[in-house]
Amino acid sequence: MTKTYTLDLDGIPVCDGPDTTPRKPRLEAPRGSIDCHAHIFGPVSRYPYSPKRLFTPPDVSARQYRQLLATLGIERAVLVTPSVYGMDNERQLDVLNEMQGRWRGVAVVPTDVSDAELERLHGAGFRGVRVNLFANSGLALDDLEAIAARISAYQWHVQLHVDARNLEELSSRLRRLPVDIVFDHMGHVPAAAGIGHPGFVAMLDLMKQGTFWAKLSAPYRLSEMPYPYADVMPFARALIDAAPDRVVWGSDWPHPAVPGHMPANFVMPNDGDLLDILALWTVDPAQQKKILLDNPRRIYDFQ
Repeated sequence: MTKTYTLDLDGIPVCDGPDTTPRKPRLEAPRGSIDCHAHIFGPVSRYPYSPKRLFTPPDVSARQYRQLLATLGIERAVLVTPSVYGMDNERQLDVLNEMQGRWRGVAVVPTDVSDAELERLHGAGFRGVRVNLFANSGLALDDLEAIAARISAYQWHVQLHVDARNLEELSSRLRRLPVDIVFDHMGHVPAAAGIGHPGFVAMLDLMKQGTFWAKLSAPYRLSEMPYPYADVMPFARALIDAAPDRVVWGSDWPHPAVPGHMPANFVMPNDGDLLDILALWTVDPAQQKKILLDNPRRIYDFQ
C-alpha cells in the first residue's frame, strides 16, 4: 500500500513527525558518542522554507532532539541543513551557536560563497557542505569541483547525497576532488539492487581509499522489509569491511518521509531500534566505538 500525504497550503506534501516515545536502546553507546545526521525544523514563522522544497516537515525543536539524545545515551551531534531550507543555514546555525561549539554542522552554500560567510559558519561549528542530488533547491552535480575548491582551505568535506548506482560514471571526478567525500545514507542504493550492483561496487572501491567515508544511516529509506531491515544489512557490513575507520552512524532524525523517495511500506522508525541495529551490523564493541565515536571525531573535528 502506497503511503499517502496531506498537502499544505502551498500544495506540498506534509511529513509525519518522529516517534514521540523513543525507547532506551540495548546497545550502550560509548561516552562522547556522536549522532552524525539530524535536522532541526521550524518554527516556520521564524525560519521559512524554500518554495522549491519537495516536502513540508513538522516543527521539531532542539529541545526535543536533546531529549532524544539523552534517551539514546548519545552526547553530541552533527546537524545537516536540510533541503527544505535551500541554502539558508540559519536554523541549524542558531542551534550550533546555542550549543557553544559542542556540536557540528554540515551546511549548504553557493559556489560563490564569501570568505566571510565561510568563516562565520566555521566558527559556529560547520565542517562540511552537502550536495543533495535528490533535491532541487541546493547545489547541483556541476557544482562539485567549484564548491570543493572553495572549502578545501577550511579542511571541510563534501557530503554527497547521491544514488550510488550512478557512481561508475562519477568515480573519476570524485577521486580528483581536493577534499574528503562523505556518502549520505550508505549511498542510497535500494536494497533490491543488491550489493553486486556495479554502482555499489564502485562505491566500495572508493571507500577503500583514504578520502571517502559513508554514513550508516536511514536504512528504512533503502529497505522493502520491516525493522531490522535485513535486506540492508549486507550493504552496511560491506561498507564497514571496506573502510572500518571511515564509517559513521546517523539517526536521520526526525526522519522526514520525502514523497517519491521512500519505500511504499515506510513506517516511522523508533530511534532506539535504529541505534540497536548497529549491533546487528557489527558485533565487535571496538568497531562500534569507532563508528559512534572515534571516526566522527576525526571527520567532524570534534575536540
